[in-house]
Amino acid sequence: MTDRAIEAQNLTKRYGSTTAVERLNLAIPEGSVYGFLGPNGAGKTTTMRMLTTLVEPTDGTATVAGADVTDREAVVGNIGFLPEEPPLHAELTGREQLRYIAGLRDLPEADAEARIEDLLDRFSLSGDADKRISAYSKGMKQKVGIIQAMLHDPAVLFLDEPTSGLDPRAARTVRDTIADLAAGDATVFLSTHILPVVDELADTVGVLYDGSLVTEGSPDHLKSRAESGEERTLEDVFLEVTGGISEEA
Repeated sequence: MTDRAIEAQNLTKRYGSTTAVERLNLAIPEGSVYGFLGPNGAGKTTTMRMLTTLVEPTDGTATVAGADVTDREAVVGNIGFLPEEPPLHAELTGREQLRYIAGLRDLPEADAEARIEDLLDRFSLSGDADKRISAYSKGMKQKVGIIQAMLHDPAVLFLDEPTSGLDPRAARTVRDTIADLAAGDATVFLSTHILPVVDELADTVGVLYDGSLVTEGSPDHLKSRAESGEERTLEDVFLEVTGGISEEA
């Protein structure tokens, strides 16, 4: 790996005459949290799908964990991905789901069992681990999705709305986990509508609007007003650079 966990140059995705992402440039260092913001339809999901090898770019280049995103096998071994709807098998129990993922990741059985137990305990799922996922609440399913994304200790973790459906205690566990991962040199690419989460955790924030990156910088830098010394909120910045479009739109 290089010292950049994610790098993109002129990354572009078109669907026919529609450009979803246009000439995106990223340089995200290892061990950092990158907050990725934008209104619905801005191209955030398409960007994440390109970086996780699920969609091929139309133009431009990108590397994740030092591997080109056109080389799926090289990339997927080093990343974890939580999409907005976690891919779960409803007929399995939570524990069976995680053992299944551990097998796909070729984790040694003893190591996998220890890791699963630790993460189930961290996310307060131990008591429900042997219930079928079909009986889980949205928040419980979200927890399993997060655990399976980080089960193999990936170098780069992509999280799309990780606190969706979680109660405040579980959401705090997710935030603490993200901070711990970054402190341990993992890189977290975080897409969320919850601006305080980004403000708290992100080293760098990028705002995508209409397929283009319209601003980027640390939360403190983006919020500062150089001419007056006053501070805006991250919401103020977001609304300003996206023409007043709300995150909830």
